[in-house]
Amino acid sequence: MPARPRRRPDALGPETLHAGDNLAFMKQLPDGCCDLIYLDPPFFTNQPRRAPAGRHAARINNMKRIGADTRESGYDDRWPDGLRGYLTFMQPRLEQCSRLLPEHGTLYLHGDWRAAHHLRIMLDDVFGEKNFLNEIIWHYRTGGIATRWFGRKHDTILAYARRLGRHRFHALRGGTYRTDGLNHDETGRPYKNTRRGRLYFHRDGPILTDVWDIPFLSTVSRERVAWPTQKPLALLERIIQASSNPGDRVADFFCGSGTTLVAARRLGRTCIGCDLAARAIAITGQRLRAIGAATLPPPPTEMKAAPARPPGRPPRRPPSNPRSG
Repeated sequence: MPARPRRRPDALGPETLHAGDNLAFMKQLPDGCCDLIYLDPPFFTNQPRRAPAGRHAARINNMKRIGADTRESGYDDRWPDGLRGYLTFMQPRLEQCSRLLPEHGTLYLHGDWRAAHHLRIMLDDVFGEKNFLNEIIWHYRTGGIATRWFGRKHDTILAYARRLGRHRFHALRGGTYRTDGLNHDETGRPYKNTRRGRLYFHRDGPILTDVWDIPFLSTVSRERVAWPTQKPLALLERIIQASSNPGDRVADFFCGSGTTLVAARRLGRTCIGCDLAARAIAITGQRLRAIGAATLPPPPTEMKAAPARPPGRPPRRPPSNPRSG
């Protein structure tokens, strides 16, 4: 069967959603059409993933608030061929990401301790070691106590430029200064007394580094919907603000609950989302319609740009595009 012709860039609307295999979908998209790509693939947990069981009623209320289907959601993250099968699945998708990014584009790949080190080697090969930007540590606190090792309370987000030096990046500020003797003047600007007088600090906080303390979504969060690996809006807002401009196109080909797309639209970007699960696309569409139905306040975020700036059992075999997100 001949390959389907690729879509023209002008055929992509402000919100493009696709339910189906992401590799086939990516191959239909034109070269360089995505200014920023965030991927939250399966983490190689070798377990079925389902929406969190805690505080079911609160989660259902949140779903009803946006008019969403309240059935439980999930996907299968089991790999009969083990790590080799998982990496074989990821390789062509990362190659497509490289094709879809223009020279100013950036990829953020989300993983954890199970496979992030393998994925970094793969990205060095696909994007080139010289285009590595950051290994971001997203630190959070969740339940559970480890007794045989230190608690595993962070994810790893690998950032690669399509071409280093041409990529978009806006330094962000946020958080608090970790220094003794910090005062604030009459205008609220922080300073510290020194022998030479006042040493002033930027009022928006220090420039962010590659270690991010952003709370994990609790089971009672108003953001929470019925998707097992939903990420907080604050995390995606930070990525989008740092590596794209208003009007840019942001893509997430494992979009899950649609957090990336919601954050993109709230920040004035267009978006592309894909997921194998039709339920994920339905949830994403409902969330997008919810934010378009009313005027929202500015997205809650603690950082500012620096002036320089169910029913049913999961399938037993992993599908061609299992989900995280």
